[in-house]
Amino acid sequence: MAEPVARAHGIVKRFAATGLPALDGVDIAIEPGRMTGLVGPDGAGKTTMIRILAGLIDPDAGTATVGGRPATQADRSRIGYLPQRFGLYEDLTVAENLRLYADLRALPLDERAARFALLLEFTDLARFQGRLAGKLSGGMKQKLGLACALVREPLLLLLDEPGVGVDPVSRRELWAMVRELAGGGIGVLWSTAYLDEAEKCDTVFLLSEGRMLHSGPPGELTARLDDRIVRLPIPAARRRAALREALAHPDIADGAVQGDAIRLMLRAGAPVPPVADLGGTQPLVPAQPRFEDAFIDLLGGGPGGVSDLAQRYPVIPESGHAAIEAQGLTKRFGDFTAARDINFSVQRGQVFGLLGPNGAGKSTTFKMLCGLLSPTAGTGTVDGHDLRRARAEARQSLGYMAQKFSLYGDLSVRQNLDFFAGAYGLSGGDAQEAVAQAIETFHLERYAAVNSGTLPLGYKQRLALACAVLHRPPVLFLDEPTSGVDPIVRREFWTHINGLVEKGVAVLVTTHFMDEAEYCDAIALIYRAEQIATGTPDDLKALVGRPDATMEDAFIALIEASDARREAA
Repeated sequence: MAEPVARAHGIVKRFAATGLPALDGVDIAIEPGRMTGLVGPDGAGKTTMIRILAGLIDPDAGTATVGGRPATQADRSRIGYLPQRFGLYEDLTVAENLRLYADLRALPLDERAARFALLLEFTDLARFQGRLAGKLSGGMKQKLGLACALVREPLLLLLDEPGVGVDPVSRRELWAMVRELAGGGIGVLWSTAYLDEAEKCDTVFLLSEGRMLHSGPPGELTARLDDRIVRLPIPAARRRAALREALAHPDIADGAVQGDAIRLMLRAGAPVPPVADLGGTQPLVPAQPRFEDAFIDLLGGGPGGVSDLAQRYPVIPESGHAAIEAQGLTKRFGDFTAARDINFSVQRGQVFGLLGPNGAGKSTTFKMLCGLLSPTAGTGTVDGHDLRRARAEARQSLGYMAQKFSLYGDLSVRQNLDFFAGAYGLSGGDAQEAVAQAIETFHLERYAAVNSGTLPLGYKQRLALACAVLHRPPVLFLDEPTSGVDPIVRREFWTHINGLVEKGVAVLVTTHFMDEAEYCDAIALIYRAEQIATGTPDDLKALVGRPDATMEDAFIALIEASDARREAA
């Protein structure tokens, strides 16, 4: 076994805001030529550990070394660091960002041309050298951030959730790049909320509440779940209700919709329940455990299938019209067309997914239907209100959770809720009751007086959803609602969404988690501003031509087919 390029031993770190340890006696080792995964729920201590290894903060106890020296004294030119928010200067071009990082890392002038050419080719950014970093898609920003971290070839590469907010195509490309770097002898620490990424690492360190729960190859953890994962085939119209019913069974620890079935995890030592007790009629089918299953099992199981939010929500009555409708929606910015001729409708009690690579036009379509952008052509309606003629009425009929939270970071949790209650027309006792219920439903009690900008990511997401549903709207717009949060928080969100849909709420959602797309009743795939495919998840997977195709397989196959048609034309 090679000598680790970085070590942390007995690391303890506390922050004054909570007094609780962000890290509590944690050991970690990063070996050269290997992919090391750092995994854990939101607030587990992953970012704190990365910052300690980068020499940016000191631990309260324990030691951290890089290249045999204390991390705070290590040669910074040998440490590549990609933080969660890219670390880019958005008003500078791609080339200017590279030059700035070369200055910061003291890259000799005579080495720069060759190094820049290598990095631009490696990341496929050579043709975008003159583009402002702020104008890049999420995937391209991550590639530029990686290039900046590699301006000088590092001994250690620290990546803090590099796949967050990045589409499946870009994530695969980024993973392949970093895997290639690890193969060249660099020690890589990859922090991630995507458990399929963790499963591909050579070694995984799993943190929870600052403590180490597991260290070693991912397979060691998944092996514990042999014979405990099953699939129960369920017709599409009943999958949502069947999942809720199955999760109420005492012997079921977790579950999710997967293809034409619901995927269930049995509790350790529990017998296999009769199919009838789980709401099914067809036999259970054994399934291969995944690292995500092991992760959730280690943390005590999923959040269950009952949504407190949905239980308090009114039933949305039938209205005789579509809840959301897009007819020929088009948006141009000067000579650039961001979305062209988008058409779909969403009925009461449906989840409709907008999928597509970064920069494809999803968010533009989303914002037109929210009334945040005026379409250049076409029409959109929300709850029967035309967005051109009755924009105010349309906005009052919807709840909006933006990709960047739309929270006021300098206001406390309670102040944000009070503000949004007023913005949605609630006042007096109604507003007070809605805020109190939101704090209870989303478990925000201990953070009520805390500024929202300092919240852990999972609690920011909970608060953003709480603000969006204060006025109990019949239509919800959720723009990447679970981006960056751990699987348990994602399960919690989809429990709420599924419960609301059963009450008749219509939901328009964008997501880069292809597993989440399985919950959608219908999907529109947008690529290069055009709607290239529309249908149920099963319809889109059938286009791949393989019975075992996943939504990620379908996503990538449809993108590649669109590119092939474009090249042929």
